[in-house]
Amino acid sequence: MMVRKHILAAAIVTALGSGLAAGISLPAQASDVKVIVNGMPITDYDIARRAAFLKLQHKKGNLTQMAREELTDDMLKRQEMRRLNITISDTEVNQAFERFATNNKMTLSQLTGVLDKAGVTADHFKEYIRLQMGWGRALGTRNRSQGGSRVSEQDAVQRMLKDGGKKPVSTEYTLQQVIFVVPATDRGNIAKRRNEANALRAKFNGCDSTRDMAKGILDVTVRDLGRFVEQELPPEWSKQVKATSAGHATTTLDTDKGVEFLGICATRQLSDDRVARLVFSQEAAAANQKPDATAEAVNKQYVDDLRKKASIVNR
Repeated sequence: MMVRKHILAAAIVTALGSGLAAGISLPAQASDVKVIVNGMPITDYDIARRAAFLKLQHKKGNLTQMAREELTDDMLKRQEMRRLNITISDTEVNQAFERFATNNKMTLSQLTGVLDKAGVTADHFKEYIRLQMGWGRALGTRNRSQGGSRVSEQDAVQRMLKDGGKKPVSTEYTLQQVIFVVPATDRGNIAKRRNEANALRAKFNGCDSTRDMAKGILDVTVRDLGRFVEQELPPEWSKQVKATSAGHATTTLDTDKGVEFLGICATRQLSDDRVARLVFSQEAAAANQKPDATAEAVNKQYVDDLRKKASIVNR
């Protein structure tokens, strides 16, 4: 995956320096459906943008057919992410887009200009980023469900005996989720909703009063999420939760549901066998990162499994 990112970066930087000529011509956005994946359409406009993206990466061959295959896989991945309840927020995507520009010594307008001129568009690249981030989490979930780097109870006991019987300590968080709902058809209203969320967040002083404070505000959902040990926190929230003390709320995050924040109802320190297994498993996973070839094989097998179960109609 890292090699692919470097190639892409080099291609875009080269395009910027050379004043890339217009890429593959795009059809009008009111376009024809070319593939249906489990009932979800892929249009010739989508395919043309991906073909332009492949051209920007200096790929050779039948780019239209390659784009069709890639987008079919992408649709399967998105559907699997939805099944696993994996979402990547607009904030995360925009930050990654900005980092890509900064790391390659470009302004946002320069990067957007290159992508638009090549026929890719910034929106298509951002959705590509969103998918890469989300699919990485899906692969991690699959790895854990199949054993992955999980440490058995017996291994954890042996590890603790080596450490003189000392058990690792972790923090347990009791969390509450507050969502200021923004429908997909009303994303232009997200800045207003973000202001409303920040106003409520500023008054947050514990989970018991959240519902009362939210009364009178339209389309606000408050959910008690329960308890999570530090190692179980969702990746997109982990850093914020760990930086927030009990009785306070995290900063807001734009998600596909709207604008969200998490309230930290309570925290406590835990040190038991379950925590030991979680801590040791996390350490093992960090020390046991799969090389690119192995990771690619895992990815291919996962996608192949999804294809076997899917309904794919090519037109």
